[in-house]
Amino acid sequence: MQQNAKPDLKSAHPNVAEGHTVVSEPSFARWWRQAIFIPILNNRWVSDEVMARLTQKVTEAEKGHRGEVFLVIENHLPIHQAYRIGSRERAIDLFSLYRVWDTEENTGVLVYVNICERALEIVADRGISALVSPTVWRAMCDKALASMAKGNMEQSLADLLDETGLLLRQHYYLEHDPEGNELSDTVVFLK
Repeated sequence: MQQNAKPDLKSAHPNVAEGHTVVSEPSFARWWRQAIFIPILNNRWVSDEVMARLTQKVTEAEKGHRGEVFLVIENHLPIHQAYRIGSRERAIDLFSLYRVWDTEENTGVLVYVNICERALEIVADRGISALVSPTVWRAMCDKALASMAKGNMEQSLADLLDETGLLLRQHYYLEHDPEGNELSDTVVFLK
């Protein structure tokens, strides 16, 4: 019996769309980082005031278009999943869990921050993904991550939300929004 050098990663993660590959391979190092992560040493910037300002930024980012923006900040990956999944897969899980995909025109965009992994992911629904290249989203993430590395956490996220709003306005402009919000603007903080 011949063993594969790599595990079948497609079967390891249930929320990966058909035809897409899983980004993360099993990692004991990633699991260990989550296990020893001490939130209070790393998330001091996540105060009630910051959360309120970021929630306001989400509201502003959603003006003038039919898209929906949803921000999730998480201390670390769930310990029971950290060996098998990375930040990208977690973002996909949260995209599903919070029903960001469930907008009328498939224009939901999830912005996911993992503090422990120092990772930032954007998951866009199929409506906006058809118009915006994954390299554009990755470039936006990389720019924000570079700023975050300098300690500008809140401002980096605020700028990223502004950019996301501009991008959605380019493709889904709407002067008056009679439908209102399909998703909550409140930032989700998973401790």
